Amino acid sequence: MYLFTTPKIIRFFYSSLLWEMPKGEKKIYITFDDGPHPTITPKVLEILKDFNAKATFFCVGNNVNKYKETFKMIINDGHSIGNHTYNHEKGWNTNNKDYIDSVNATRKLMESLASNTDVALLRPPHGRITFSQIRKLKKDYRLVAWSVISYDWDKSLTTEECFNNVTKYSDDGSIIVFHDSEKAVNNMLPTLTKVLRYYSDKGFSFEKL
Repeated sequence: MYLFTTPKIIRFFYSSLLWEMPKGEKKIYITFDDGPHPTITPKVLEILKDFNAKATFFCVGNNVNKYKETFKMIINDGHSIGNHTYNHEKGWNTNNKDYIDSVNATRKLMESLASNTDVALLRPPHGRITFSQIRKLKKDYRLVAWSVISYDWDKSLTTEECFNNVTKYSDDGSIIVFHDSEKAVNNMLPTLTKVLRYYSDKGFSFEKL
């Protein structure tokens, strides 16, 4: 079962998370999880440039540590960066101290590489975070979820299916999730290009969070 958009009841219970941006300005918010990746992320950046699009990259701390120059490319191109924990921990399976330590370690690393950048955006991997973790983290972070998830990593879906489902559920103010990772690249790159072209033709702009 695919949930390309999150049911309202889940948004209600997790109301501390940001699910969408305000409507009325014909803006779409593209986001990427799980990077940076040394070959995939630069390809994403080139596609974004082609459409004069800004985006938000929720980075895994361990990948930032391994691919520092790729991480800096994201910043130099004017995109936003966010925290996706250090080792992609699922909050439901991680005790509060370890989870928060992971988040804070990632923030410290990213801020050491991004001068004058406050990394306050946080997206819990898989959206799996406990209420107690939310209470502890929301004082220092802006917790971000999504309006639409592309399922770009799912090899049973074609690029056309990914594109059709993203455009079916996305609208003004939507926060869309893609992944700059090896598991998603075959669907992600062509779907991203098609989504950017589709909404550009409709007069939308693409903004960072």
